[in-house]
Amino acid sequence: MKIIKAKDFTAQRAWGALDIANMNGITTRLHWTDQPYKWHINDGEEVFVVLDGIVDMHYKEAGVEKLATLHVGDIFYASVGTEHVAHPKGEARILVIETQGSV
Repeated sequence: MKIIKAKDFTAQRAWGALDIANMNGITTRLHWTDQPYKWHINDGEEVFVVLDGIVDMHYKEAGVEKLATLHVGDIFYASVGTEHVAHPKGEARILVIETQGSV
């Protein structure tokens, strides 16, 4: 049993994470960041939930870059092969659910 106060979580570095659960190879992690990530394609699907802050999610559809601004409670689902990168506006806390070991 765990109770996690997401708003209280910080990390030593951008995209530092707190491992919450690993359910049959699917990880749930809480990330803290104040810096952009890097363009990437996950090894599988990814669910990205903004718990605190605002995040500009850049992604590509048919090679065309698009942008969605995500607020608290917003969810970004990256299907297999979706190239994307998150750019927080200030500090953000994000719940990420993905295949263990994914980029």
